[in-house]
Parts: sequence; C-alpha cells; structure tokens
Amino acid sequence: MKVLGRASTIALSVLSCWVATPAAASSHREAPAITKSPKVDATDFYMFRSYEPGRAGYVTLLANYQPFQDPAGGPNFYMLDPDALYEIHVDNNGDAREDITFQFQFRNQSRNLKIGVGDKQLPVPVLNLGPIGPRVSDHANLNVVESYTLSMIRGSRKTGEKQTVLPIGASTFLKPVDRIGDKSIRDNDPTAYQTYADDHVYDMQIPGCSAPGRVFVGQRREGFVIDVSEAFDLFNMNILGPRDGKLNDLAAKNVTTLALEVPTQCLALPGQPIIGGWTTASVSNDDSKGQAGRGSYRQVSRLASPLVNEVVIGLPDKDKFNASDPSDDKQFLDYVTNPTLPAILKVLFPQVMPPTVFPRADLVAVFLTGVTGLNQPPSVVPSEMLRLNTSIDPKAPAAQKSLGVLEQDQAGFPNGRRPGDDVVDIELRVLMGALLPLSQAPDGNKPFTDGALTNATIAYTPDGRITSSPAFALFRSTFPYLQTPLSSSPQPIHP
Repeated sequence: MKVLGRASTIALSVLSCWVATPAAASSHREAPAITKSPKVDATDFYMFRSYEPGRAGYVTLLANYQPFQDPAGGPNFYMLDPDALYEIHVDNNGDAREDITFQFQFRNQSRNLKIGVGDKQLPVPVLNLGPIGPRVSDHANLNVVESYTLSMIRGSRKTGEKQTVLPIGASTFLKPVDRIGDKSIRDNDPTAYQTYADDHVYDMQIPGCSAPGRVFVGQRREGFVIDVSEAFDLFNMNILGPRDGKLNDLAAKNVTTLALEVPTQCLALPGQPIIGGWTTASVSNDDSKGQAGRGSYRQVSRLASPLVNEVVIGLPDKDKFNASDPSDDKQFLDYVTNPTLPAILKVLFPQVMPPTVFPRADLVAVFLTGVTGLNQPPSVVPSEMLRLNTSIDPKAPAAQKSLGVLEQDQAGFPNGRRPGDDVVDIELRVLMGALLPLSQAPDGNKPFTDGALTNATIAYTPDGRITSSPAFALFRSTFPYLQTPLSSSPQPIHP
C-alpha cells in the first residue's frame, strides 16, 4: 500500500478508544456452530461503487450465503431459511452501530404438485414437473416458489423505524429457482437460465430515497477464489510463488447472493462520504417457527472483511465472534494487534520473517478503523466492518487492479471490496507487514500469495484452471456482478 506510505501513521492511541462491552463472522464454514446451519452461513460480503455503465451514482452491496454449493445438489437444492432474518447493515457516521439496515425475510410456498398414478393423485418428490422460465412469471411447473419481503430500518435494527421496500412494476419479490439443469429451465438451452434469473432483478422504491434502487436474490457462481484445500493443510503451497500457479478450489461451486444497488446519497451523510457495512443472519428463537416477533432472533453469522473469522480469530472465540455486534469488538482486539497467522507462517516456512512490532496499529487501520486519508471516518469507533469512501470514483473492470490499494487502485480493497479484488493475497501481504517500514517488517515487500489468481476479468473452468474462454468468466460488468451459476446437466458442468 505504497499510496498510504509504508510507515503507518495510525496513532497507537486509537487502541484506547474501545468501549468495554460484549461482541462479531466471516466466510465459508469458519466457525464450529455455523457448520450446523449452512442456510445462514455468510460466505462473502462486497461493498463498492457500482461500475456498470451509467450507474456510478450507486453503491452495490452483495451478501453471499450457503457455501460449497454443488450444482447437482438436488432434489431440494439451496433454498434460504424462512425462519431466519438476513440483513445488510450500513454505519454512516463511524460510531460502530447500524444506521440503515436492509432486512430480508423469505417465504417458501409449497405448490404440492401431484401426478396421477392409477386412480390416485399423489404429490411428486421433485422440485419441478416441467420446464420453468425464461420469464419470472413462468413458474407453473415449480413445486416450491420462493419469495421475500424487504424492509429498511433506520437506526437500531431492533428498535428503529421499519419501513417496507416495494418492487416497482411487480406485486412481490421472487427468487429464481436454483439452476436445477438446462432441461428444467427451458429446452436444454444453456443460455435460458441467465435470461430467467435476470428477469428477477427488480427496481425498488426505497423509503425516503428520491431515486429507485435495484435488488436481486438468487443463485450465482461462486466468485471467491482460493486454493482452499492446501491453504488449510498447513499452507501446503508456495506462498512466494506465482499468483496464477494453483487451482481455484471453489471454481465448480455456486453460492446464494443477496444483492442491493442503492443510490449513494441514500446511504452516505452530506459531507461525510465514508460508510461502513456488514451482513448478518439470525435464526428464530420462537418454537412456533415463522411467527417470531421482532427481536426474538439470535444472530449466528456476521461478515464484513473477508477471512477475519477464518484466519484471524482464535478457535475458542469463533462462535462468539459470529454472534456479536461491531460496537462490542473490544474483546477481539488482541487477535488484530498480535495476529497469530504470521507466527504460524514463520513455523511452517522458516525463511519467512514476520513483522517484529506490536501492537500492530497497521492492522487496526485496515480491519477496525479504516485507513487515514483513505476510508477512515472522523471520530471513528474501532470495529470490524468494510469501509468505503464513496467519493472515490469507480473503475471499469479492465482498469481495476486486483491488489487494490496495494497497486495504487484506491477504489479497491480495503476501500470497500469488489468481486475482482484478490483479497487473499492482499490480506497475506498486509499481515506480513506491507504497511510497515522495512525495519519492522523485513518481508513486507514480498509478494505473498495463495497462488489462485483473482481479478475482475478472470475466467476459471469448473476444474479450477484459468481459461481464456469468456464463457467461464466468474464476474460480469453489470448488476449483480456475480455470474450465472453453473449447471450440472447436461454433463459436463458448463456455464
């Protein structure tokens, strides 16, 4: 992050700003308890200035749930939980508390489709009894229809003013069925699912906002890139090797995305362009299921910056982190100021020299306060969330630098996060001292990598290999930015 200066100017006095109270979640299967509830497991969170042509006045927020979705995972596939709350939060004044919350609640309407067998009509065991799509209304053959309501809460998500967000030109928000296979969508046409899913992108009227936004909820191709199998096998990789020398282990997976595009002026305060964001999921505490009142939910997942719970928070505190709020993050401070991962890398790779200065004020800036002069709000309360300076112009995909601010691209991570930001490599380099002077971080200039490359135009075949074929692109340049999910039928898996 040479643009910020290698000698971090973040005052250590920021560490004393924490208030004493209780406590916050990250990616794929990152904590013991969340492995039992994959429907509410947040995998990734993105927040960035929209770079679709003509949409520069908007901020896009993407919250991904349900990790490791196999395209062939039927017959029920990957519906969201109607007894849970899925939320995206925005802090627009730096006080570590939500000022705006977008709340999704889902309804799964069973159609109980039947078929005649002799003299009886019996319910079928499958999700559809014929082709679906390509329009949003073409779902007569679908056995379960997923819909959702969307609310906006100003102030506390539990006690603030709650208002309904309505679709424009439709009576309700519908979620497209997951990509069962091409015969189930329409005529074995591999392009039909994209048409069908795109018909579920809704314009929405946001209370108190003069311009409409957009929303989409549905299955997407997994856009997080990592050599995950070797990463969690004691980093069984060449961490100083080529950035494109390893497989993307998630290239054959799908994920479920909650996507919002909101006018910037509806999120940021006048004269204060920096916003913070995170996503949470909560499960009902009410035995009656589906009848739970407001406030009768228990938070089980929270995610902002990638990999925080996976590789920063210690194992005994992972579930606690998932259940906590940004305003209560003091209890996890030691994991940031004295990170264990560089020490682990030193054990595994004796030639590696981790930083020698503690506490790590540079990591406090990246993860807890925002970086001075880039995305730190005035009078910020340290807390873990993505922070985005909405006054920094977006960049088109071809102009984006995958290492974000480390490559002088101030529109990239850790100034928010775009789909094409190589957050694994960025975080490895920052943890190893990219923000520190060489006297404190002898290896701060080294190109640490997991070997699986991410950028805004990358394409991976389902077996995890980089390809020049645009048919396998992980991302697209239009909302919701993540790509059409993979299909398993007909074989082989195709885009």
